[in-house]
Amino acid sequence: MMEASFIHIYSKKNTDMTKFTYSLLILASAFLMACSTDESTVDPDGDGDGGSVEPVTLQLVDKSATDETKALYANLWDVQSRGMMFGHHDDLLYGREWYAESGRSDTKEVCGDYPAVFSVDFAEVMDERYLSSDLNDDRKRTIMEARARGEVITACLHLNNPKTGGDSWDNSDNTVVKGILEEGSEVNMTYKVWLDRLATFVTSLKDENGKLIPIIFRPYHEHTQSWSWWGSSCTTQEEFISFWKFTVDYLTLEMGVHNLIFAISPQIDSEGTVDNLLYRWPGDDYVDFIGMDSYHGTNTKSLATNSRNLATLSKEKLKPCGVTETGIEGVRKDGKEYTDYWTQEIMSAMYGKGVSLVVMWRNKYDPTGSGYHYYGPWIGHSSANDFVTFYESDYMLFSSDLPDMYEAVEGITVQ
Repeated sequence: MMEASFIHIYSKKNTDMTKFTYSLLILASAFLMACSTDESTVDPDGDGDGGSVEPVTLQLVDKSATDETKALYANLWDVQSRGMMFGHHDDLLYGREWYAESGRSDTKEVCGDYPAVFSVDFAEVMDERYLSSDLNDDRKRTIMEARARGEVITACLHLNNPKTGGDSWDNSDNTVVKGILEEGSEVNMTYKVWLDRLATFVTSLKDENGKLIPIIFRPYHEHTQSWSWWGSSCTTQEEFISFWKFTVDYLTLEMGVHNLIFAISPQIDSEGTVDNLLYRWPGDDYVDFIGMDSYHGTNTKSLATNSRNLATLSKEKLKPCGVTETGIEGVRKDGKEYTDYWTQEIMSAMYGKGVSLVVMWRNKYDPTGSGYHYYGPWIGHSSANDFVTFYESDYMLFSSDLPDMYEAVEGITVQ
């Protein structure tokens, strides 16, 4: 049974038998790790159907969510038993050597396909950069293009500090969130205007049929860390939880936004436990998607363990899960380009764990090649061939591999 399941990993996309054999060898360790540490694998029967879907009822935070949002949520749950979607932050907005060019993607230029998940940042449509950002029109355009291809969109927030005027990493004042929660205060009124702008933007995102585009919305990410004005050094547990609930309620109840799937994402880099994922948990009725940011470097065991913990909590709470940010700056190891990074670090750690997605951080636009701020694939990096091998795995899902993520899934009810 295990051998049949493993062979199926590379049987769909790869017809070159030489490369196929090489792929089997290079991922043998990944398969053994998955089988020895986790009972759940994609297509456990080896029959090519990804395993049967057990009837389940899932709960969304927003009981007035659109049908398409409910359908996406069902598919996020279903896909966990079938494979893992590859994502890349800002992949459609700019790349290592290009900027705001329609149709381009560093991922596509390496493997011939777009990512299954397009990650963007909504901060500049909300805070005081909303009039000056040169990418806001392109954010909307690329989201609509991604939806037209059937891809999944997720959004984070690197918001400026609404009290001090500093950036997201300005943690000089530990009363910002406290002030936001004080009805009628200056910072409360400022922040509500920001949320109003977000609501306007999100409800303007519509597909070719005029239907609202669902977004996996990931505010206040990495709240386990100290560097952000909403983070662990600037808020108490009670303040963070109240802030989260305030945001969810304001958007859904006050502003009538019904196309958001609310995702939480603690950052866990070292090997942790399931309980680490519940740090300042706002409650099951205020979280839809269990995310995790992981900047673990080459600690493959850490990513494997924490991915397994994600899947465990996902099953316990009946909420889909995924690695919402990860990667190594420059895709480097020991000061050199890491040519086998994709198969040796991402695939070997995450194969068969039962999470819906993995999203790499951005490739900064840097046409002169003066720095190493890139985390995803691009054609000029020595790991490009390894990424093609990674792409050819049936386990990794890219844009053309996706089912209709916006149609209901038989056997999965979303309330």
